Amino acid sequence: MQLALITGSTGWLGKRFARLLAGRAFDHDALRQLPADLRIRCLVLPGQDDTELRSLGEHVDVVHGNLRNPEDCARFVEEAGGGYLFHTSGIIHPAKVKDFYSTNVEGTRNLLVAAENAGVRRMVAVSSNSPLGCNPAPDHLFNEDAPYNPYMNYGRSKMQMELAVREAESRGRLETVIIRPPWFYGPDQPARQTLFFSMIREGKGPIVGTGDNLRSMGYVDNLCQGMMLAALTEKARGQVYWIADRRPYTMNEVIDTVERLLAEEFQLPVAYNRLRLPGIASEVAWFADKAIQGLGLYQQKIHVLSEMNKTIACSTEKAQRELGYRPTVALEEGMRRSIAWCIERGIRI
Repeated sequence: MQLALITGSTGWLGKRFARLLAGRAFDHDALRQLPADLRIRCLVLPGQDDTELRSLGEHVDVVHGNLRNPEDCARFVEEAGGGYLFHTSGIIHPAKVKDFYSTNVEGTRNLLVAAENAGVRRMVAVSSNSPLGCNPAPDHLFNEDAPYNPYMNYGRSKMQMELAVREAESRGRLETVIIRPPWFYGPDQPARQTLFFSMIREGKGPIVGTGDNLRSMGYVDNLCQGMMLAALTEKARGQVYWIADRRPYTMNEVIDTVERLLAEEFQLPVAYNRLRLPGIASEVAWFADKAIQGLGLYQQKIHVLSEMNKTIACSTEKAQRELGYRPTVALEEGMRRSIAWCIERGIRI
């Protein structure tokens, strides 16, 4: 690997991946010896601040462009023959439903064509749990053979993205790997994750139903490790992998862990309460979400509430077996690092 190209490099996962790659900081023996002359090229939307990326070193280049523009995609991958492309870009909470498709689907198609024409060797495409929807039973874990059952328009857009990547693989000009991470957590987090911490501290941590529903989560450094292994493992070509922490957690465990860390380790005032809602609250939110999206609009809080009583959990057994994936950070340590990251930067929780 002489050139690594990263889309979504100012986003949560993309920024963290760029930082770990630039610093050769992956916590995995197989990833400690990356080429000394490795260059990193990051795609950044016009007008976005690229200061942090440029500060990573002279071996990091920044290209400003938009995936929706085929010419920008071609410029981004220019002279990238033999390189590795990490596609982390995507839109999760837009104002309008159409943005899911113009970015997650059409943007990916533009990138695939450009990568094929430039002779890029392999593309690792970051998908989501949403193309599979919610688990059919409380104790069920998704594996890579589970059928598509997309959750709302975001899930459909990510499903169509995956199908576009599979189509490119079938053309034989570009190697591809799809990885499916669930709910992220960890350093470089956006405001919505910090708000989640604040809600827990203020006694408004949301529990819908019993709180015993399982949620797979992915500490960002674990996800980055999986992305890199997917790029470098020869037999990963054409495959799909769930990449997450080693086991899922209940919603009660997630909120209890954050609450305990805030109070006991960081000495922050905590209300020791929960915002408890009956399970039907998520079902009502689901109908509202469906109606709102049917109008072409999107409301983040309604959408998130609609998922809060659902089990969304996966097995990483295939990634561990075939990639040598070893998630080294679990919930407590990951949340500890997340809170510390906020405090070190003066971000109010």
